[in-house]
Amino acid sequence: MKGVALFAALAVALLIAPAGALAAAQADLVDVEDEVMCVTCKIPLNVAEGRQPNRQREFIRGLIAQGKTKEQIKAALVAEYGSNVLALPDQKGFGITAYAIPLALLALLVAGLALLIPRWRRRAPRAIGAEDAPVLDDDEARRLDEDLARYEVTSSRAR
Repeated sequence: MKGVALFAALAVALLIAPAGALAAAQADLVDVEDEVMCVTCKIPLNVAEGRQPNRQREFIRGLIAQGKTKEQIKAALVAEYGSNVLALPDQKGFGITAYAIPLALLALLVAGLALLIPRWRRRAPRAIGAEDAPVLDDDEARRLDEDLARYEVTSSRAR
């Protein structure tokens, strides 16, 4: 009896698994729309409005009805409208610069900060009362006292 139940459970699992895999592989309009462009507006298809974007959506819906995967739909769109329909640049040739330049700039920024931060930290202002802090001469000390007294009078009037 246990063997029959195990066999039945295994048979059900085998029948359900391909259907689940097929559903996962099949694309939907929302999934494809944000990865392709309107060929006339040059904006993502999910925000484009007009006749051409609607024609592209109908083309995608027809391919989805045929059970095509997202990659198959994108390949069909490229065959129909050209490579400009894809929202992401090619991952080879000149298109790789769209990925390489931001990464190179980020690496340059990190390297620059790694070099400059220690220098900025060494130039930090000296603490008041530190032995190597500059000493005010008598004339500067008198001017500072006058400015502070003037500030105290002004701030007490404002209250």
